[in-house]
Amino acid sequence: MTRRRWIADQVSGNRAALLGPHADHLIRVLRARLGQEYDIVANAVVRRGQVADIKDGRIEFELGEEVPAEPATVQLTLLLAIFKFDRMEWAIEKCTELGASRIIPLIARRTDSHLAAASAKRAERWRRICLQAAEQSRRANPPEIPDPVKLRDALALPAELKIVLSEVEEQAGLPEIVSPQSVGEVLLAVGPEGGWTEDELQLFAHKGWHSVSLGSTILRAETAAIAATAITISILGR
Repeated sequence: MTRRRWIADQVSGNRAALLGPHADHLIRVLRARLGQEYDIVANAVVRRGQVADIKDGRIEFELGEEVPAEPATVQLTLLLAIFKFDRMEWAIEKCTELGASRIIPLIARRTDSHLAAASAKRAERWRRICLQAAEQSRRANPPEIPDPVKLRDALALPAELKIVLSEVEEQAGLPEIVSPQSVGEVLLAVGPEGGWTEDELQLFAHKGWHSVSLGSTILRAETAAIAATAITISILGR
């Protein structure tokens, strides 16, 4: 039977621990018991862990042998323009499960001003969602989520391949730009509700980004992010 995987909050020698709400979920919801075994990610290494101690807000594991884990073969950074938080959280969760290695929240021209103002305080919640989704999908590490940045600050990020989703007609499709032979990091930018402005698309083009389409239908931002992440990672051979 496949063991559940947990990413340790604290590691010391051959002991690891989950803390706070992270521990309470395993203790109270999943009814952890002494001696139960799980896969524990300790300092980015997956090891077999046995429950050794249970307290309120803390569960400790005795770490055993290393568990072979598949190396990450795709380095996909998703640049996600901020939109309604409930739908954005759903996109973050699903793109984490699909294998995005980094998710950067963007403040774009059409990002709602109230959402932009509240986004910095929301980043920690997004990180918790990534942690939970990474454990659910048995990843060794959750994607990195930095604090939100303005679009201009993100455009110059280095990568082998830079892609922006656009609703402009007659754009190339993702399979025409991404190939199994693509190497290094891939940047994938998804716009806010209402899409990118014309001057933003010109900025992308000026910085060497490839503009692509997901077809003739107009998708919600979260649907576009999930679909584009799934297609890209599938082509790259995760």
